[in-house]
Amino acid sequence: SGYLANRSFGGAQVSRTFYARGQTGQQLLLGAYSAMSKEVASGKVKHHSRSEMQEVIIVDGKARGIVVRDLVSGKISAHTADCVVMCTGGYSNAFYLSTNAKGCNTSATWRAHKKGAFFANPSFTQIHPTCIPPTGENQSKLTLMSESLRNDGRIWAPKKIEDCTKDPREIVEEDRDYFLERMYPAFANLVPRDVASRAVKSICDEGRGIGTEINGEKLGVYLDFSSIIERIGEDKVRAKYGNLFDMYERISGENPYQLPMKIYPAPHYTMGGLWVDYNLMTTINGLFATGEANFSEHGANRLGASALMQGLADGYFIAPRTVANYLAKNKLEPVDLNHPNVIQAIDDTKERINKLMNAPEPKHSPDYYHKKVGRILWGACGMSREREALKSAIEEIRSLQIDFWQNVKVTGVENDMNQTLERAGRVADFIELGHLMCRDALEREESCGCHARLEYLASDGEAKRDDENFAYVAAWEYSQKGTILNKEQLNFEFVKPSVRDYT
Repeated sequence: SGYLANRSFGGAQVSRTFYARGQTGQQLLLGAYSAMSKEVASGKVKHHSRSEMQEVIIVDGKARGIVVRDLVSGKISAHTADCVVMCTGGYSNAFYLSTNAKGCNTSATWRAHKKGAFFANPSFTQIHPTCIPPTGENQSKLTLMSESLRNDGRIWAPKKIEDCTKDPREIVEEDRDYFLERMYPAFANLVPRDVASRAVKSICDEGRGIGTEINGEKLGVYLDFSSIIERIGEDKVRAKYGNLFDMYERISGENPYQLPMKIYPAPHYTMGGLWVDYNLMTTINGLFATGEANFSEHGANRLGASALMQGLADGYFIAPRTVANYLAKNKLEPVDLNHPNVIQAIDDTKERINKLMNAPEPKHSPDYYHKKVGRILWGACGMSREREALKSAIEEIRSLQIDFWQNVKVTGVENDMNQTLERAGRVADFIELGHLMCRDALEREESCGCHARLEYLASDGEAKRDDENFAYVAAWEYSQKGTILNKEQLNFEFVKPSVRDYT
């Protein structure tokens, strides 16, 4: 586990992806952390852990620093700089349940958006098909099982609804529906993530889901390794996937060498983010956004391994050169901490915190509202979208936002460690972003990649793009009077978009 290997990926029929045995992201993080720690030790980088960005400081139209809150002491402070580079990740936790760590949030990018940075394609969110299903109402996050498992695992569901409660080992082969192999014979279990996720959802919508019943639904199908174990033996399967199988058993209490894994799609990655140019600069001069915090590489569908490519390309190759170029070309005078714009950013931060701490009728925790907005988004802006559902979601979120500011209950004090306050600030941003996600999905009257509008599907149920009217980046501009849609047209000069076909 952790050794370099080669495999296929969803949407590909050849083994051209290099990976580190289900730990690729972890290994890359360790490399990045080690490189940063070396610079910290040398004194070239000053590390401020347990600090959360609250505001971007804008001076003369340029990003010149940030305001942060110390998560241990609660102290508000400002840091001025010649430019700001945001590497703050994506916003899948807007759905409440996702594969992301609980601390992942959208606050840094959203605060930048409200200061003038355009937010691009917010509705483009990737749902990963192989996650461990939820097992109860009070679950706080979901766990991703590596896509590498789809190289050898076979996904199936019972053909008969009455078999869904049986031990899967008791269901004979002819009563199993290997639905991806049936629906997409050319790619079978290696169709892209959005295609696999929608297929799993359709099976469960038919009532053929398995596993724990939540609110009258069973959300799960089987990922079965019995065929590969029979073909090459358990020892070789253990050598390939042992760490993943062990993780699954620790979480689920079931041995995947003996029983099929249970899986269901979950929010995983967000293709939307701050709009950036080819230099990774946002619409605010001097504010750069890299990795998942920006929108740049993926379009409507993140293909396998490309998120790691985005982080590596932005962080190792692009930003070091474009940021240096910006600094070389701009004569920037130091910004004093007593500058009026710095003071204003600090005051804005304190005002927002005070508002969160002192709701008129405090009743409900931040998690109460986070779950509510997450359910709205998952239902209306998740794996499939539809006009009336999106319109309804927009109104629901608008009402929820009013309710939040009237009734959110934040205990404790602001000048100390206060995780309830942290969550409240993040949830407030998720609610506003969720509203924009639904508006963006409503505006795009086509299906493309992860964005599946039920009114715009082909006769076989697959995505039906409208390149004539929607081949653009939706770059949303914040305004107090209402967010404004700017369209960056996409012109394909050499490689024309083609219709996907995985059958």
